[in-house]
Amino acid sequence: MPQPSASLMVVSAHAGDFVWRAGGAIAAATMRGERATVVCLSYGERGESASQWLQGKSLDEIKQIRRDEASAAAAALGAEIEFLDVGDYPLIETPEAVQRLVDVYRRVQPTVVLTHPLADPYNGDHPAAARMALQARVLAQAIGVANSDGTMPSKDDIIGAPPVFFFEPHQPEQCDFVPTVLLDITAAFPRKRAAMECLPAQTHMWSYYTDLAVRRGVQVKRNAGPNLGLPVDTMGEAYMRYYPQVTDVLA
Repeated sequence: MPQPSASLMVVSAHAGDFVWRAGGAIAAATMRGERATVVCLSYGERGESASQWLQGKSLDEIKQIRRDEASAAAAALGAEIEFLDVGDYPLIETPEAVQRLVDVYRRVQPTVVLTHPLADPYNGDHPAAARMALQARVLAQAIGVANSDGTMPSKDDIIGAPPVFFFEPHQPEQCDFVPTVLLDITAAFPRKRAAMECLPAQTHMWSYYTDLAVRRGVQVKRNAGPNLGLPVDTMGEAYMRYYPQVTDVLA
């Protein structure tokens, strides 16, 4: 059977989350010529836009600012981006939001999915996004589940079983996050940094996630071993696999 074209899908609770946590993976994929699609469930208009509120901006103005910033960040990474605009703080899980995600899954046909971990005591929007991403993945596999327009999917519409990786939360120790995959993003990091700089509302995150990439890069080198010849300035991202890996070779 022919292998499907590689297609990365990232489900992000807010407009900035995909940049900090998965920007390296996204850029690395697009640099290989793969498709990458970011789905922002909200703009982060209430919880991640304090500077705009303090300036007296209206809700619609803030949404547009965040949309423009996230769109620029996605372009810097070489990714497509979609906004579902279901609101944040709180991000409410609804059948309608899940159905819209089902439609995206079927249209994008992802071969890999990235999203938030299922625990975060500091921000309930993040696990809510993860739960919806996982539920929609299962529903998108079922040929008996209709599309949002009421039509039934064809056998070509339903998705396979793309692996799901949780990207690293801001405070991993509090979120039951234990890395099982360390990703070398050295070549992709300049694009990630450029994407971060598209988000001026959260400039405090730029150095935090640059420093984190350095620390994870040290772990990439240590776990890869000395014979791989990785550079001193290796940069990394950490991920946690949700479903078991299926393989016929242990490596």
